Amino acid sequence: MSQDLKDKAITYLRHLENREWADAQAMCSEKATVWHNDGKGDSTIQENISGMEAQIGPIQSMRYDITRQFSQPDEVLQQHVVNVVMKDGALFRVDAAVYFRFEDDLITRIEEYASMPSNDAA
Repeated sequence: MSQDLKDKAITYLRHLENREWADAQAMCSEKATVWHNDGKGDSTIQENISGMEAQIGPIQSMRYDITRQFSQPDEVLQQHVVNVVMKDGALFRVDAAVYFRFEDDLITRIEEYASMPSNDAA
């Protein structure tokens, strides 16, 4: 069961990488909430995905590289790096720790602690 939830967390992120917004949202409960450490408080999963979709224009590609994952019943905690390639060629990385809570195999809560993007262009 715990490996299944780890795989679900990764699948959710792969949907985001591929701009499969509806597929990502379908993995979540209608009442799922998302929190980021940006001081803005909770948002709905719909608001979160819509916000990502609205900001994706200048991004050529992004990849979530999972550093480590831990799980227990109904929960996954993971560290990952988001590697972003902009259409203008700029490279950025964001280090993050993300908590996923599941109920009935659906994501009900996401909490993301992310660093400020760092420029990887050498």
